[in-house]
Amino acid sequence: MTGRKNMGRVSPFFLVLLSLGFFFATYNLLTLVIQYKNSSSGNGLELSDSIANMPHEVKRLGKSNLRYHVGLTATDTPYSQWQCRIMYYWYKKMKDMPGSDMGKFTRILHSGKADNLMDEIPTFVVDPLPEGLDRGYIVLNRPWAFVQWLEKATIDEEYILMAEPDHIFVNPLPNLAHGEHPVGYPFFYIKPTEHEKIIRKFYPEERGPVTNVDPIGNSPVIIKKSILEEISPTWVNISLRMKDDHETDKAFGWVLEMYAYAVASALHGVHHILRKDFMIQPPWDLEVGKRFIIHYTYGCDYNLKGELTYGKIGEWRFDKRSYLSGPPPKNLSLPPPGVPESVVRLVKMVNEATANIPGWESINSS
Repeated sequence: MTGRKNMGRVSPFFLVLLSLGFFFATYNLLTLVIQYKNSSSGNGLELSDSIANMPHEVKRLGKSNLRYHVGLTATDTPYSQWQCRIMYYWYKKMKDMPGSDMGKFTRILHSGKADNLMDEIPTFVVDPLPEGLDRGYIVLNRPWAFVQWLEKATIDEEYILMAEPDHIFVNPLPNLAHGEHPVGYPFFYIKPTEHEKIIRKFYPEERGPVTNVDPIGNSPVIIKKSILEEISPTWVNISLRMKDDHETDKAFGWVLEMYAYAVASALHGVHHILRKDFMIQPPWDLEVGKRFIIHYTYGCDYNLKGELTYGKIGEWRFDKRSYLSGPPPKNLSLPPPGVPESVVRLVKMVNEATANIPGWESINSS
């Protein structure tokens, strides 16, 4: 789907508001990192350790061996655009490598209009939620974007990988789903059993135990298209209901939409295979190993001795939030000696992409 190219100038006031929003989101995440550090060794996982949960009947089956379509939800802001460009670059490099089951790629642009990447990245434009309905929580547009895309677009593949702009494919990704059973990544901070009172507002007791709600978000998830078509409208409704409920909104904050997907899946009787090797999140995961995706949501801050500085801007740093108004420059400095391999690999992959994407710095002009 195409449209006219229309990129307005970003006002300083908007950038201040956006920066404040990211500050509070980052603060909320940093309150969890010590727990993450204690719960994860950061070392490479053996295959036997990588599957955290799998339905018993699935263990007897082979993998799906079917291609999946990569669906990436995004906005038209420069911040989202530069991440999408890097993500698409590595998709193209990994797509046809041995072991990959990647099919086609679509950036699902939920800004309601075309932008200046339409010719670079395959894009399908959908409408955002009606004005004011997201209450400043732009992620609520994600489930609504998938509903529209699934309804209106032609998607040849039987499976969908739901992805995000700050994902980098670091190894060829096979279809990890098993037939009707989708696969997801277990997030350490998604804990339905610790929020049973709230979960029960949306997943009543007669539907089963709270443990039926998987500790996941919608991304990364590989799921059969027909199942996602059933789940997505419920995902929209649960997201809006959770946002309307003050107690739920306060408790879940910036991960509310992730909980909504988990609850919606449970309401449809869908249980995900949990794969710890699906993704890593530097700086807390130390090695790439055989994992498939790097998720660079956390800032990486180190002193010149290669020591991580918790919640403090380091002498060396890489944080995507440093580039809200435009893309990072080419040839970022590499981390100092002693920094984990996962962080070094991340920066090298960003540098390779920015060196090879034509007109990399052109979106600075938006």
